[in-house]
Amino acid sequence: MVLLDTPVRLGVQVRPQHVTYPQIRDAVLWLEDFGVDIAFNWDHFYPLSGDPDGAHFESWTMLGAWAEQTERIEFGALVNCNSYRNADLQADMARTVDHISAKGGAAGRFIFGTGSGWFERDYLEYGYEFGTAGSRLNDLAEGLRRVEARWEVLNPGPTRKIPVMIGGAGEQKTLRLVARHADIWHSFVKPDAVTSKLEILEQWAEKEQRDLSNLTVSNEIGARGVAEVEALYDAGVRLFTLGIDGPDWNFDAVKQWVAWRDAKNAA
Repeated sequence: MVLLDTPVRLGVQVRPQHVTYPQIRDAVLWLEDFGVDIAFNWDHFYPLSGDPDGAHFESWTMLGAWAEQTERIEFGALVNCNSYRNADLQADMARTVDHISAKGGAAGRFIFGTGSGWFERDYLEYGYEFGTAGSRLNDLAEGLRRVEARWEVLNPGPTRKIPVMIGGAGEQKTLRLVARHADIWHSFVKPDAVTSKLEILEQWAEKEQRDLSNLTVSNEIGARGVAEVEALYDAGVRLFTLGIDGPDWNFDAVKQWVAWRDAKNAA
């Protein structure tokens, strides 16, 4: 598999929990000013850590605000949950946010990150059918088909081919969807597993008759040290993501990884 050797990019997930919205807005502005490549939120309805009933904000309405308030940075959810909204509606929302983010004649900056969903409380509290991991992945497969078909007929269409990011590493269903649809594959797997997963992806790409030479490989920095992140780079990862929590955002970590990104790109 010929991997896309692009400059390293850094995406920062601003977790929308236990904070006020002005604190989120200011964090995104800081990230853009400092030179981060992508700002992410997540698509949940309740906090994933800390007080389970703490303050929390919805993903897509927030993304519309980010589209308007920013000028350069790309943005999206890491990741959208396919279960929570009609697939054709998702496509229309994505197209609209894409247009909102297009400034000064440039193309939009929205990334359509999506996945099958997993957080059971979201489903139960909001009245969605939780199903099984398999049924949710089947729904994602159908949802992606409908999203891409809807993009083809919307008037106006998106300002660019909206990049599709798919999160997950399951070899039988998720990686096949990556091979079929994704521009970006995101996972949390360790460096040695990246290579084996890419081999599986190549097998699926042959069956899907798709060239994956333009696939961007993405992975999470998390609590990993520089040595492990370097190993991810050596395995082909070029988009690295870092989650931060407020209200005391860890901008020092962001600064560290921006410096590492710049050093890799200057080498």
